[in-house]
Amino acid sequence: MNEGAQHLGEVTGKIEQAARAAGRDPTGVTLVAVSKTHGADRVRELLTVGQRIFGENRVQEAQEKFPALKAEYADLKLHLIGPLQTNKAREAVALFDVIQSVDREKLAVTLAKEMARADKRPDCFIQVNTGEEPQKAGILPADLDSFVAACRDTHKLPVVGLMCIPPVDEEPALHFALLAKMAARHGLANVSMGMSADYETAVRLGATHVRVGSALFGQRHL
Repeated sequence: MNEGAQHLGEVTGKIEQAARAAGRDPTGVTLVAVSKTHGADRVRELLTVGQRIFGENRVQEAQEKFPALKAEYADLKLHLIGPLQTNKAREAVALFDVIQSVDREKLAVTLAKEMARADKRPDCFIQVNTGEEPQKAGILPADLDSFVAACRDTHKLPVVGLMCIPPVDEEPALHFALLAKMAARHGLANVSMGMSADYETAVRLGATHVRVGSALFGQRHL
């Protein structure tokens, strides 16, 4: 068993335990393996043992790794989980199956245009800045209702859920509970929350997607 397969087994086991402890079906939780800074060979380690959903932070890095892997594994799904610049929207729509970081009006407008141009509609999550941190991307909670309406009704984006990254110095459970509540209010079935340090907590609080990197791949290569 390769190292990636061992780590994958450990993470999926913990997800299953956390889901069952919360009275949830573990199959309702999607593991997004975050492969940023790790090469295609490390991604392939997990592909060979059945992992098919991966996350990348940067469009350019994903372009270097994933077209060949997608050609090899037709069922591979790629999520963009990092901030998206509007000038990279065309490339993002072309490459990614899900864009988890829709966070401002200008980006929503650009994505809608590029989806129409490409006739390809990746699922979208709206990123919420639950901690209201000035340095962090994401729509503020107070602005969420109007932004969801604009994305759905004006721009016709395929919004399927919400995503957050809690402040590092605060209890993540509070932010996870808030995100789940906001998603329910808008009838959104998906909540992407929880990373390597706190994904079990996120699962217990309703995460449908957890974004796990270092627990699968080890420390990132900077």
